[in-house]
Amino acid sequence: MGLFRYCLLLIAVLPLLAKAAGQPDNLEPLPEAPPPPPGAEDANQTPEVTIIKKGENTVEEYRINGELYMQKITPAHGVPYYLMKEDQEGGWSRSDGPNPPLVVPKWILFRF
Repeated sequence: MGLFRYCLLLIAVLPLLAKAAGQPDNLEPLPEAPPPPPGAEDANQTPEVTIIKKGENTVEEYRINGELYMQKITPAHGVPYYLMKEDQEGGWSRSDGPNPPLVVPKWILFRF
């Protein structure tokens, strides 16, 4: 019972102590953040979408900064599927649904 009273007293006194401490008199506002360096990627960029008709298929190409990273192929009869760029060497993987494809790490350990 004594521990419970001490906890209640502590809970009641802490806000009063925090308010009594106040703020120091020499506070200054922070300076404005510098602009990002040129060439830094913006996380909020929207992709450029190009729609191409190839025979009966419709291909939507998605690019950011001019680099093709995904294609959506919609056949005339069937379910659309996606081709996602796996790596910088031009490997593509197919994805048929909303789940992301399995990406296998391709680390370079040694170069000769």
